[in-house]
Amino acid sequence: MTLWKFEKRDIVLVVGLLLFMIGLIPFTSPILAIIIVIAMYFGIKIYVEKRKQSILNDVGGGICMECGSKIFDEKCPNCDSPKE
Repeated sequence: MTLWKFEKRDIVLVVGLLLFMIGLIPFTSPILAIIIVIAMYFGIKIYVEKRKQSILNDVGGGICMECGSKIFDEKCPNCDSPKE
């Protein structure tokens, strides 16, 4: 699972969440703001990972550049089918 792998775009996520935490501090205690931001970080990471897996499973072997359908067994079911 690549949930724990830190990527470049995670820097933007961390900075955004830190700014969100600073914005929460006037309305809540700092400890509660930290807990909320940590929960948001892991929630976003889990959502992105599940979305990546969903896209990977949906695409499978690739997408046909002609019609955009999913490729099965290295062939497009629409473009590579025998013409009648």
